[in-house]
Amino acid sequence: MEEGLLKKYEEEDCPGCKVEQLKQSNTGIPVKPVLFISVVTLCASLPISSLFPFLYFMVRDFHIAEREEDISYYAGYLGSSFMLGRALTSILWGIIADRYGRKPVVVIGTITVLVFNALFGLSTNYWMAIVTRFLIGSLCGIIGTMRAYASEICRKEYHALGISAVSTSWGIGLVIGPAIGGYLAQPAEKYPSIFSKESFFGRFPYFLPCLLISVFALAATVMSCWLPETLHKHKKIKKDKNNFQDAVEGTPDESNGLNMSQNTNHSERIAPSSQKSLLKNWPLVSSIIVYCVFQLHDIAYLEIFSLWAVSPRTLGGLSFTTSDVGQVLAITGLGLLLFQLLVYPLMERITGPVMISRIGAVLSIPLLASYPYIALLTGFGLSIALNFASMLKNILSVSITTGLLIMQNRAVSQEQRGAANGISMSSMSLFKTIGPAAGGSLLSWSQQRQDADILPGDQLVFFVLNAIELLGLLLTLRPFLQEPEDSDNIPKSKHNSLDQENGMQERLLLTELP
Repeated sequence: MEEGLLKKYEEEDCPGCKVEQLKQSNTGIPVKPVLFISVVTLCASLPISSLFPFLYFMVRDFHIAEREEDISYYAGYLGSSFMLGRALTSILWGIIADRYGRKPVVVIGTITVLVFNALFGLSTNYWMAIVTRFLIGSLCGIIGTMRAYASEICRKEYHALGISAVSTSWGIGLVIGPAIGGYLAQPAEKYPSIFSKESFFGRFPYFLPCLLISVFALAATVMSCWLPETLHKHKKIKKDKNNFQDAVEGTPDESNGLNMSQNTNHSERIAPSSQKSLLKNWPLVSSIIVYCVFQLHDIAYLEIFSLWAVSPRTLGGLSFTTSDVGQVLAITGLGLLLFQLLVYPLMERITGPVMISRIGAVLSIPLLASYPYIALLTGFGLSIALNFASMLKNILSVSITTGLLIMQNRAVSQEQRGAANGISMSSMSLFKTIGPAAGGSLLSWSQQRQDADILPGDQLVFFVLNAIELLGLLLTLRPFLQEPEDSDNIPKSKHNSLDQENGMQERLLLTELP
């Protein structure tokens, strides 16, 4: 009977049907698709993380800040421009991917990185840098699309492998991105025997890391041309023009394309088990609100950390170079990747997602309070303390975020998770737009009050970050945050199989640090 259903929906010119046929005939490990997924995802993650080691120096060289204390203020808005672009277009790219296919979105995204990341490295003024970063964020819709593509191009038994390729590649980008930005920025100063100050790279000191990433994006663009399209295009099936509204309102619709993260095999779809609106689903809404608060904290922390580390000692900073910051962030990213893949799944099974989020928030508060005192150290002691604190802080952050993501997925039925994750992504991007600008402005203000009687200098910065962390912690308590009951949203007969399929996906979700 299943074969009959499949034949009923198969069309000769449908790319999705061709992929389904290939999946039925090729039962081995999908090595080539996983490689494609990994390369394209890495292409999208590198421009985000490579910026932070040299952001402060780039803004300084634009000479837009009248005082040294104002550099962080302008750097914050530059950091926010990417997230603003992503917040405005993330849902749009999901709709385009559902209507016209995954492949066009991927190709446009890789070309965007290729062109505009190179132009960002060639920026001659602050506003050119703002515009190019905004365009990268708004025109690159790769990440959400690749999460969908990973589950569509792989057979059901390899869904976890496809999803892990996305999250692992993202984690690798968090490791090597800061290293690229830190070690290759300002090459004429770091490697004068190779690059002279009169050379092209001497006149554009931040182009080399951007060029390397653009060359990689070129390779990803060429590779993406051979990506098989997975979207089903059936002329006989009438599409609903209000797919997104129906998904949000909980209307059952088998053609709902926004649930991109689910298997598109028509014979495996299950009718939605709940009609209620996602916006009236308090376990979902409360977990999204808490998630956004912690994401605001995390992006503000990352922006502040990078700017604080390179600020001069006279302003309460550490006087780090771009290489120093890149090294710290790369070590942090490596430790974060290993923790997420090896340690977190065990801890989540023992404590549960809510408790691990609360523990992470509680431990983060005294850790952040120690940062102003770490700044008093010098030499090897400073290096050890800062690397340990940075790694621990980000491990706690990813524990909080992943726990809340798991709750979001469990708060809705399988057929509603695409729309629910779309709402979550859009909300998170808006908060991440605020974070860098607010964090940069806060750091700039704190550097102007080094001699204040109450919370002088960087003590004010980390106090405000702790206040946001405390707010997030309080919101994880009842009655605000309600833990979802799986049985309310997923039929018991399907629960075990869905839990196995989605459990790996949930635990492998890496926090998008930038």
